[in-house]
Amino acid sequence: MKVQQFLDHHGIKENPFGQEDAQSDHVFKEFCLNGTHHPVWDKIFSNPANPSTSVVFGEKGAGKTAIRMQMIEQLQKHNAQHPENRVFVIEYDDFNPFLDCFRERYSGRNRRPERLLSHWRLWDHMDAILSLGVTQLIGEMIEPDNTEENNIRSVTKAQVNSLTHLEKRDLLLLAAFYDHSLDMPAVQRWNRLRKRLKFSYWKTEWERGLGFLVTIVTVALVFYLGNWKDFQKWWIWLIMFAGWTPWLWKQLTLMWKSWRVSREVRVFEHLSNALRKILSRIERRELAGQPIPCRDRSDDRYELLTKFQTILKKMGFENIVILVDRVDEPHLVNGSAERMRDLLWPMFDNKLLKHPGVAFKLLLPSDVVYYLQREEKEFYERSRLDKQNLITSLDWTGESLYDVASDRVRACTTDHGANISIRDLFDESISEQELIGQFAQLRVPRHLFKFLYRLLVDHCNRYTVDNPSWKINRETLHKVMSLFQRDLDAFDRGMGTG
Repeated sequence: MKVQQFLDHHGIKENPFGQEDAQSDHVFKEFCLNGTHHPVWDKIFSNPANPSTSVVFGEKGAGKTAIRMQMIEQLQKHNAQHPENRVFVIEYDDFNPFLDCFRERYSGRNRRPERLLSHWRLWDHMDAILSLGVTQLIGEMIEPDNTEENNIRSVTKAQVNSLTHLEKRDLLLLAAFYDHSLDMPAVQRWNRLRKRLKFSYWKTEWERGLGFLVTIVTVALVFYLGNWKDFQKWWIWLIMFAGWTPWLWKQLTLMWKSWRVSREVRVFEHLSNALRKILSRIERRELAGQPIPCRDRSDDRYELLTKFQTILKKMGFENIVILVDRVDEPHLVNGSAERMRDLLWPMFDNKLLKHPGVAFKLLLPSDVVYYLQREEKEFYERSRLDKQNLITSLDWTGESLYDVASDRVRACTTDHGANISIRDLFDESISEQELIGQFAQLRVPRHLFKFLYRLLVDHCNRYTVDNPSWKINRETLHKVMSLFQRDLDAFDRGMGTG
């Protein structure tokens, strides 16, 4: 008996439990993205008009990635309905590029993952987040036609023109330090942004102009008053060098600043010479006193984050939501709870998590709760997790898993208005409460989907095409559950795939 034959009999066009990862699960994306939520969804998501930070710990398969996708969907809807009060979404879920660049800064034993991550600091997270946000915003500014289809995050020409001169300067500074795109060279991309902002830089060329003027006048006077042999006199060259001194001093100063920035921003590669060329097109008085990420501290990053927020508000984005997910997947972490702790703990700073206008949604593995519960008083005073909407366990009850299974069955039916549930696939002797009790043992949706997929396959393997059975009986249910529990116990011990 084929599985699809069994499903067709119940009016189900495809297997509702064939996928286990939310990112590749089209049933979830098409039908369950808006309707199937975890019971604590409201606390995690909060109000998009005034978002707040949430820290969620859940085991593998508990639905953290699904929650992230649901939050993105809801925020996009909010942005479409409130174009003047939108939310700027930064997805901080791919750590590999940042960790790879970070690793290149170290050598010897410090390159080992267990040592490397102990050097990760709060400002490294801030640099990575600012890089993602600034690159995203500038990409939408200089290439407005390539934004998302629904145009939710698009930036209009009128909004760009509404920026003041100082805000344009701040945006160009942010672009110099944090715009990291591989689409085109940094200087070319920065110049495209400068032209879009209509930010002139002719005043920055006076030192170069002075050098050319002194050189030309000196050469002209030498030929007018003497002859070419006068160029052998040292004072002629001294005069020309003096004319170029302001330009040389400026370039040396900017090169020093650029080198320090490239040294301290450790999560992506800065080319010192390219940064020098960019900074040389901003007036010296405009640069004086501005925050530059050239020290191993977070103060400059907070000031740059505030500047970024000011610019976003002119673009119609009142708040920023940062979605943190998949921290166990980078190859330098490789699922290690200790390495996840080293990567995450610097972020647990109340000043960052409660920064005005910024909301973090941290969807974290439950593996690190063990270390969280053994921290000292100083850690809790710094992080103030009691104010961060903390959820230490993303639990699913049997009832909620039953609802999830039923929602997926209804999503895959040929008649979406049909009143069908997962209970209709089982023998009448199996009550709804018995199913709920069985599902409760599976703990999370991923285990539920794996179990139900095995159950359907095992049931169909027991019957032929000519002599089918359209209901799953109790014996099959308990047998498959017993075998699955054994595999699940091995998975919990780290000895199997679940």
